[in-house]
Amino acid sequence: MITDKNEFSNLMTKIYRHGATGALLDEYEKAITEVQQLISDISDIELIKIIDDNTTDPSCKSIQTILAHVVCSGFCYAMDIRQFLGEKVEYPDDLLRFTIKDYNTDLNRFLAFTIETFKTIQDNQLEEFDNSKKIATPWGQVYDIEQMTEHAIVHVLRHRRQIEKFKIILKKSL
Repeated sequence: MITDKNEFSNLMTKIYRHGATGALLDEYEKAITEVQQLISDISDIELIKIIDDNTTDPSCKSIQTILAHVVCSGFCYAMDIRQFLGEKVEYPDDLLRFTIKDYNTDLNRFLAFTIETFKTIQDNQLEEFDNSKKIATPWGQVYDIEQMTEHAIVHVLRHRRQIEKFKIILKKSL
């Protein structure tokens, strides 16, 4: 239920992208914006602090490593789609940043890259039922463009949740 007039006004003036591709991009942008809001009060010291010493996943030790992974993956999902559509791509490596400002820039860059990727994709290209005409991922799944993008959105959301939990741990350690 919306109780704030400003929140209602923002909903009434929001510009939505068109069609199914637009809906995917709107939801992706929303997920990224939520991460940016979540990290807005994290200091540079908190950013690099190791929170999980026990994990075997190097991408999940600190907020810094999580964000580096999210950004790299965001570019890679769009590159997987571009490669599937015939473009030659070079995949990036995780890039550790030392400020939230830099990660915000990177998050905006990969969203812009994804939006650019979708400029030539029509709604009728999103779903594909023939597995031989789908994107084979490095982790063994086979996705059509819609499924790949939905996976990318949920990937951001899962790591947003992880950062929320890390922030709780950080607050308790003060």
